[in-house]
Amino acid sequence: MRLKISHLTKYTYDAPVHYALQQVRLTPKTRAGQSVINWETTIEGGQKELEFNDQNNNHVFLVSIEHGSTEISIHCEGEVETSNNDGVIGKHGGYAPLWFFMRVTPLTTPGKHLRRLLKDLGEDFVSDIPRLHALSQKIAEEVSYQSGATHSETLIEEALEARQGVCQDHAHIFIAAARHMDYPARYVSGYLMMDDRIDQDASHAWAEVYIDSIGWVGFDVSNGISPDERYIRVATGLDYKDAAPISGMRIGDSGETMSVSLQVQQQ
Repeated sequence: MRLKISHLTKYTYDAPVHYALQQVRLTPKTRAGQSVINWETTIEGGQKELEFNDQNNNHVFLVSIEHGSTEISIHCEGEVETSNNDGVIGKHGGYAPLWFFMRVTPLTTPGKHLRRLLKDLGEDFVSDIPRLHALSQKIAEEVSYQSGATHSETLIEEALEARQGVCQDHAHIFIAAARHMDYPARYVSGYLMMDDRIDQDASHAWAEVYIDSIGWVGFDVSNGISPDERYIRVATGLDYKDAAPISGMRIGDSGETMSVSLQVQQQ
């Protein structure tokens, strides 16, 4: 399947900004299940300062804002050919060793709610894949998808207590649970072509777990499946902060408004 992406992120400030620097992780790579046909990123109101691959092998570029500007936009557009591997990415690569993905982060710190969820899940599974799919289903039952219910700093225990969240929360809970069960696990940000719409409000997120006999395998709790040809992987990391599409800092106390325009469609 050939997917076409158009992703525009615009930041508007209520006062001129003298300095700001953003890390942009919005460039997919050719990997298992996907081949990048073309991809272009254009900047208005700023400029690229540096490009590199980070510790998770994500392609990152740094963008600075023009001095005194009140607006900056980042537009990504391209085509990616995808295939259905039933979520299987395969062998481990990149710079970080597997044990790195067992690390607990502030966003994925387990507590009483996660331990209760795992106790309720039980141990009666014939192998890793049924166990992890059951975990995904259990999380979806415990935390209903509710747009706007949480934010980028929401902890897994907060989402579990509130019993609602978004794809980021589902991925974080799944990652924390998998690590607690001794699986290396990581966060994935990317794109999903939806069956009922082209225009979307945000990119998507899911999780991947490393299984000794298979390698990395993806699990999308929010949709109850392993990623298929409708998905494009863009960035990975220990949690959202490692794989955030755009993150950064600025000097000054100007107010910021962000707007996103995203289209994902079959070409």
